[in-house]
Amino acid sequence: MYTLRQATDDDYDFLFALHRSAMREYVEATWGWHEEWQAEYFLKKFDPSTRQIIVIGSVDAGVLVVEERPDGVYLGLIELLPAYQGRGIGTAIINQLIAGAQRRGLPLTLHVLSTNQPARRLYERLGLNVVEEEGHRYRMSTPLKGDT
Repeated sequence: MYTLRQATDDDYDFLFALHRSAMREYVEATWGWHEEWQAEYFLKKFDPSTRQIIVIGSVDAGVLVVEERPDGVYLGLIELLPAYQGRGIGTAIINQLIAGAQRRGLPLTLHVLSTNQPARRLYERLGLNVVEEEGHRYRMSTPLKGDT
């Protein structure tokens, strides 16, 4: 269904355009979208070594950032181009991350903007729960075995 490849510096333009198309609506509803500020901030934080490109067929369709932490697996970022949303790709990736974390007895955690209700519904459908409200976002986590 998908493959992952390591991002490179050459992916910068694609990744910023992806961020704009996938997240602008939610960022705008939270803080307002200021193109120049977004571009500067994105460049400042851009580190291709932490990003994987989600490839569908031969098309770059998204980005994935996952951090292995001592207390769990942290889904730092998943974005898909709108044309690839709603096709089960995000579900497959997140389910794979959840399964890998559970095999090691760890939770999968993430943050989602409170304005991004479609993503929150997806995460809840996949078994994540809101564990904390942090300003404009929620921290969500899968329960550990034995947790209710």
